Amino acid sequence: MKPTHPLKRWLKHAWSHPRHVNALFSHQALGHIEQAIAQSERHHAGEIRVVIESGLPAYAILRGLKPRQRAINLFGHFNIWDTEHNNGVLIYLLLADHDVEIVADRGIHRHVGDAGWQQICQQMEGMFRSGQFEAGVVHGIQAIGEQLAAHFPPEAVPRNELSNRVLIL
Repeated sequence: MKPTHPLKRWLKHAWSHPRHVNALFSHQALGHIEQAIAQSERHHAGEIRVVIESGLPAYAILRGLKPRQRAINLFGHFNIWDTEHNNGVLIYLLLADHDVEIVADRGIHRHVGDAGWQQICQQMEGMFRSGQFEAGVVHGIQAIGEQLAAHFPPEAVPRNELSNRVLIL
C-alpha cells in the first residue's frame, strides 16, 4: 500500500460502504468464489477463507491501523489459525485502500514464506487493476491451493474446518 495522507485515507474509508463490495462482487461472483474454495479444498487438507471489507471504521483509521494489522486481527478473530494442521490461509481485501493481504498459519507459512504470499498478492492486485475482481480472487485461491496441495495432500476422510462462505464486513 502506498502511503496516503491520514485525512485523505480517513475520507476514503468514511465514504466506503458494504454496497461497494456488491458493486465489485455480485451474488453470482461470490458464489463462484465459494465454489473455487470448495474445489480447491478437495485437493489438499488446508483451509482457505476470504474476507472482503469496504473500509475501516474511523477509530481504526485514527489509530493508524494498516491493512496487514487488520488482516492479522481477523485471522485470529475468525479462528483461521485454529486448524488441526496449522494450515489455514486468509485472503483479505480492503477495498478503500486497494489492498490485498494473505495471512497464513505457521504450518503452511514455513513452506511458502513471505515472498511466496507477496507474489500471489501482486498477481491478484494486477488483475484487480484491470477490473477482474472475481477472477483475481479465484486466481489467488487456486495459487494458494497449489501451495497447500504440495505440502498438505488431501486426507482420506476430508473435513471442512472453516466455512467456505465469503465474509463481507
